[in-house]
Amino acid sequence: MIGIVDYKMGNLASVQNAFSKLGHETVVESNSDKFKEYDKLILPGVGAFGDAMDHLRERNMIDAIKEFAESKKPMLGICLGMQLLFDSSEEFGEHEGLGLIKGDIKAFDTSKFSESLKVPHMGWNRMFTTNHPLFDGLDENHYLYFVHTFHIVGADKNDIIGETEYGYKFTSAVAHDNIMGIQPHPEKSHENGLKILENFIKL
Repeated sequence: MIGIVDYKMGNLASVQNAFSKLGHETVVESNSDKFKEYDKLILPGVGAFGDAMDHLRERNMIDAIKEFAESKKPMLGICLGMQLLFDSSEEFGEHEGLGLIKGDIKAFDTSKFSESLKVPHMGWNRMFTTNHPLFDGLDENHYLYFVHTFHIVGADKNDIIGETEYGYKFTSAVAHDNIMGIQPHPEKSHENGLKILENFIKL
């Protein structure tokens, strides 16, 4: 059974609906004591990093998420949920993250952009991926749907499993042992996104 963490900052219905299309039942879970009962965990997220960490803290979810990560069962962070897996973020101040994967979250450096590029990075873009089970059956440079203004910097090269070009190349997917994260929204990425979620089910 897959649990979807409900901390009042995620697009829970669309994530759950995507799994339903695959014929797989999920549970939207707001009780952190029950996280350990799931075989896999999804950490979604939409909004600001600091607010998200506050919501997790207020609901006593931080330790429960870290304990789940230590259990070696698969966990997937999506968009903001992926960013929360890292050490810190500079979004609206300095904020400490979950610290499950090495790296930090920084704003796009728009000084490197052409005039045609804007933030947030919004819409379809290619992801260049490594040979990881999360991407089985997908082309090496498949398109996925992105909506974000901040991205990962300083990730360990061994943890990087996907990169995307927007003004410059940035890390868009990571995996550290059983902990995975993707910047784009698979639930909004049609067949390619559903394939990623299907692969996550199979892990």
